[in-house]
Amino acid sequence: MRPALVSICVAHKPELYHNGCPMSPFFNIARKTSLSSELIHKYNQPAPRYTSYPTALKFCVIDDIESGKAMYMDAEDEGPFSLYFHLPFCKSLCWFCGCTKIISTDESLADKYIDYLEKEIALVRPSIQIGRKAIQLHFGGGSPNFLTPRQIDRLSDIIHSNFEFEANAEMSVELDPRTLTEEKVKSFQRMGINRASIGVQDVNTKVQKAIHRIQPTAINHETIGWLNDAGIKELNVDLIYGLPYQTPKTFAKTLDEAIAYNPDRFALFSYAHVPWSVPAQKILERSPLPSPDEKIEMLMLAMDKFKNAGYRHIGMDHFTKPTDPLAVAQESKTLQRNFQGYSLHNNTQICSFGISAISQSRRNYRQNVKDLDKYCQALDEGNFPIERGYVLTEEDSIRRQVIMHLMCNMELDFTALSKKLSIDFKSYFRKEMIQLRPLENDGLIRLSKSHLTVTPIGRLLIRNIAVVFDAYFGKNKSGYSRAV
Repeated sequence: MRPALVSICVAHKPELYHNGCPMSPFFNIARKTSLSSELIHKYNQPAPRYTSYPTALKFCVIDDIESGKAMYMDAEDEGPFSLYFHLPFCKSLCWFCGCTKIISTDESLADKYIDYLEKEIALVRPSIQIGRKAIQLHFGGGSPNFLTPRQIDRLSDIIHSNFEFEANAEMSVELDPRTLTEEKVKSFQRMGINRASIGVQDVNTKVQKAIHRIQPTAINHETIGWLNDAGIKELNVDLIYGLPYQTPKTFAKTLDEAIAYNPDRFALFSYAHVPWSVPAQKILERSPLPSPDEKIEMLMLAMDKFKNAGYRHIGMDHFTKPTDPLAVAQESKTLQRNFQGYSLHNNTQICSFGISAISQSRRNYRQNVKDLDKYCQALDEGNFPIERGYVLTEEDSIRRQVIMHLMCNMELDFTALSKKLSIDFKSYFRKEMIQLRPLENDGLIRLSKSHLTVTPIGRLLIRNIAVVFDAYFGKNKSGYSRAV
């Protein structure tokens, strides 16, 4: 289960230093840069997280069955692909959560849902060329461990009977320790899961009560023990800063405890208060929320603690151990950013299943309906359950590559991109090069004749840099959370 998110530091959701430069200057920015309150407020504006370009707000309603079907057929996509399954059920509502979810204690609902996932797979599978294998599998939600062990095993059988996997495939699941059991962990292990993300958010009891998520520390330790016993050694931990009653002092204790879990990756999300789109968040207004300056202090504290514990800042909201595959992917410039945050394998097609799930190919995005009844009805009628989608223009494709390169690598090499995109970069983006000057004056970037390099300050405000290359951003800002 993911919160309504905004990250001010590229989750998003990830960055190593350019050409292997030392990490320490980045983690000391709170003390060695002019990240003033004035600068924070100047750039604390709505901005996309760029899990896609164009962003999901640009997606159009697909009301023609044949048009929807055509979006699955993209002959340009080849090689390994990624699978995502959205499992929307949760037994209780966390008041910060902005995900597409269904709150229920009726586990039998998942049986029907799996029936329809199987139907959707049957429709989509013929569009994936024979011989292609999956390199990644991810279960998100909701809470995937809402499913019983029997249901997990059944879903595993369906997936493995329809898809082949690369021998080194990363197979991951998001887990809610509050409703997890050892038998469920064993079922995920039988499926082939080798990485787990556990939602911790905050260990302070007062904060937990304020967000309606009581999760004693003992439960987290129990979860990690079960995962280790099952051989699922790769561990991610999710934390959120900016929640009610959080202070730098209390959050320091959360960070110390989470670091002691010794995960391979951290996702450090900034809570985005957007009650106009997530009504349950209005409940949080009963409790005091940290100010932007307090959130910055918590972020800086986290970065110092992660650095001291040996973690690298991959970008935006991701921190990893130096040997983690995300760090390796960034060094080789194969890191990608998609609707699951930072991920492996650049330009990988994503095939997603379930309500609200978003798929991605070289030329388009497509999103399933969010309503469960509509999802089931479409599949009963033999139709793809698409609600919205977008077909990229040639210019969209160019801008997508520039923005994703910036978000993942924290730099732009104008010469290399000119060659890769068959353009003269500085001429094509003449207007944008002018718009970058104020960012350079404020210390967010450094510009040379051949490069744009994001500074330590800029890494905290990377979304504000990326919007310069977004052709659609100025037309609709209301749907985005603020950068801080």
